[in-house]
Amino acid sequence: MEEPTILFEDDMLVVVNKPSGMIVYPDGKHDYPALSHWLDKKYQEHHFVHRIDRETSGVLVVAKTAEAHAFLKEQFQNREIKKIYRAFVYGALKEERGVIERPIGSARGGRGPRSATRPHGVQRAASTTWKRLSNTSTEQSASGQGAAYIEAFPKTGRTHQIRVHCAAIQHPIVCDQLYAPQRPPMFGFKRLALHAYSITIAHPSGREMTFLAPLPPDFVAAEAELRKA
Repeated sequence: MEEPTILFEDDMLVVVNKPSGMIVYPDGKHDYPALSHWLDKKYQEHHFVHRIDRETSGVLVVAKTAEAHAFLKEQFQNREIKKIYRAFVYGALKEERGVIERPIGSARGGRGPRSATRPHGVQRAASTTWKRLSNTSTEQSASGQGAAYIEAFPKTGRTHQIRVHCAAIQHPIVCDQLYAPQRPPMFGFKRLALHAYSITIAHPSGREMTFLAPLPPDFVAAEAELRKA
């Protein structure tokens, strides 16, 4: 398992680049490597204010004090945090930009998969803006085949939001075993093709700061392959 890397650190925060395959906090059901255990070895105190899925790689901000945690938590609750994700999705996209505004609920009641197509139970408003970075050929775009590379900007922070929203518009994320289990792998991906690319926050000192997680090798290789497609 690849180790996390520290992107930034001071007395209040530590910002890490989490590798795909590492869970943020143990779920009590699986024996996945946990970022919380990795942090336990380095810090006496740390507090998570947000999470990303186990298979998603990328940037994660962790508070090192209770005060910093409270400061950041308020920003997340007020939707003041700016996050950018990168993803490869099935099906070439005709439009350059779009907004997905669909409430998300349970796919079949209770915990587990989420749905923005036929949500059950409690439904929470969710909004994701996306921008196409590159695409397969025009012919594939017209036929709905091929793939696209996008940036996604979630305005809300619902569980599996980007994955569920992409699936709801018939462009699920490549190698998403939960929301596109019948789709074949593409571009050599062996994991969910979703990367938390950057996050912009107000530091407890008052400064606005942006942290960027470099693209992992599988994303760099997929970018090159898509350019040839």
